[in-house]
Amino acid sequence: MSHDPTHTGQARYAWREVDRAEQPKRAAAERITDFHEIYSLFDEATIREQASRCVQCISPACVTGCPLCNRIPEWVSLAAEGRFLEAAEISRATSNMPEICPRVCPQERLCEGACVIHAPEEPVCIGAIEKFISEYALAHGAVPAIRATPNGRRVAVIGAGPGGLACADELSKLGYGITVFESQLLPGGLLLFGIPAFKLGKEVVERRVNILRQQGVEFKVGVTVGKDISLAQLLKDFSAIYLGIGALKARPLDVAGTDLQGVIQGLPFLAQKNAPISLGLPPVEVKGRRVVVLGGGDSAMDCLRTAIRCDAADTVCAYRRDLANMPGSRKEYANALEEGARFVFLTNPLALEGNANGEVTAVRCVRMELGEPDASGRRKPRAVAGSEFTLQANLVLIAYGFDPVPFPKDSDLSQLATNDWGAIKVDEHQRTNVERVFAGGDVVRGPSLVVHAVRDGRKAADSIHRDLSEPSPVPAA
Repeated sequence: MSHDPTHTGQARYAWREVDRAEQPKRAAAERITDFHEIYSLFDEATIREQASRCVQCISPACVTGCPLCNRIPEWVSLAAEGRFLEAAEISRATSNMPEICPRVCPQERLCEGACVIHAPEEPVCIGAIEKFISEYALAHGAVPAIRATPNGRRVAVIGAGPGGLACADELSKLGYGITVFESQLLPGGLLLFGIPAFKLGKEVVERRVNILRQQGVEFKVGVTVGKDISLAQLLKDFSAIYLGIGALKARPLDVAGTDLQGVIQGLPFLAQKNAPISLGLPPVEVKGRRVVVLGGGDSAMDCLRTAIRCDAADTVCAYRRDLANMPGSRKEYANALEEGARFVFLTNPLALEGNANGEVTAVRCVRMELGEPDASGRRKPRAVAGSEFTLQANLVLIAYGFDPVPFPKDSDLSQLATNDWGAIKVDEHQRTNVERVFAGGDVVRGPSLVVHAVRDGRKAADSIHRDLSEPSPVPAA
């Protein structure tokens, strides 16, 4: 029987007979002993069977649920037929890193969350299928590095994170000479230094960077724009500039005791434990310590799971709202639980306590309850009178998110217009107020998903190409 749901009525309703399968996953007792990826690929037969569950909607909600508007039903249908290379080619048409996004995207909030058979049944396992067809194509040498005919124009990309890499990829395919400037010593941004290898193997990122190198993209690492090279010099040397520098200013914990030893921001902790090279950061001893992570996002989940792999004696996450309102991925939450993390919800820190040596010993907390919704629609937490309690801790990791790093006042980057919290202002085409300078990703929208940064990078590349091919537009106000 054909597995193409567009050609057979039987296959269209395969979801009734075929249960959703979850990606093969290493046992928790094994995976907490290393930093290798915890998920492996389905076999070909399972992929075809799982892909056959797609009902091929006339107006597919999975496409609108994906920030990249990936052509999901098309490549799922091809995967159901076993035409994996064709499926991967369609996937690559809308995504610059289709082997990376399924590893790090919260599909339950995006494509799979929008799937029409999401409830009461389980959605099509879109992420697992995308990962399989991408890896299949890479393994079969079917992901060509496209060497376009040079068009004589050069574009500088600042930041080698997902948005910068996506922009560089798009423009290099159009014949632009691309130079990517990266302040770290390796390209990859948070894909390499922030996301733990048990979620995204470093070799996966390095493989994608090497494809860009083969396309002619040049990487200049260890270079900080605004310090080592000015914006004015870049505008002199390049036809356009894309700023994808991220948002790395950690949001502080505003309570007493944050100056105690053993109180650390989450990102430096993750970078030190996960980076493939030494970053010169002070070592953080975790073995045998009682670790408390403050926050409820994916960075908090990463800190918890990293601490467990570093042999923490106890690992607790304290979050001020309940599970239903926690922003972190439910898949990552479930994995953290399997690996031994504990969660204390409706809990807010009041102060950090220490000993005579200036070392943190505990987090003094208060129980919270959820009140009326705030402006964002989320119920606002409020303290419960007389509910204070203490969490013992030798190491406290703060994972409250990030804001853009302010530009130095003596740098010509300071001419870029920013909003009240320091994000660069752009128009609907990713243009800044400075002519020929574009921006996207976290430095514009604040901490967000990898797929949002990829979308911004693609959008900016399209705008750059249009602007350099037509008369210059009026800069954004």
